[in-house]
Amino acid sequence: MEPLFYKVIKSLKQYKEYCIELEDLVMVKRKTQQQQDVIDLLTLLIEKWDEEHTTFPEADPVQLLAFLMKENKIKAVDLAGELGVGKSLLSDVLHYRRGFSRAVIRKLAIRFKVSQELFNKPYELISPVSPPSKGASERNAKKRLRTLHPS
Repeated sequence: MEPLFYKVIKSLKQYKEYCIELEDLVMVKRKTQQQQDVIDLLTLLIEKWDEEHTTFPEADPVQLLAFLMKENKIKAVDLAGELGVGKSLLSDVLHYRRGFSRAVIRKLAIRFKVSQELFNKPYELISPVSPPSKGASERNAKKRLRTLHPS
């Protein structure tokens, strides 16, 4: 019987090595079935480690992201570029105006080498600060009327 190449993670050093290897594999454009199997296995091993060693299970996803950005000394504008999203979208997420998309959750988990589940927890978004202006409401109503009853 061959010895196992990958084993349950038992140290931070091993965890970091597996995260680097997973990140490298995920970046491969055309993956073989064997590479995909390794990705699946490393993901499971890393998620298990994360579950047992996370120190912020109570944090909502926005608090977690803010913490990870601070720990990694990364600014929102730089992270937006890395993720391939607009600065305004990331700002809205960080200010509880918009939620995380699945694509952003996936990219954040890979970028910070954490489980996607940490970013996929429910949390409340804030309501808009002020209602639309009266003029904007009237213009929208007129536009809807034109759509319903064209001249």
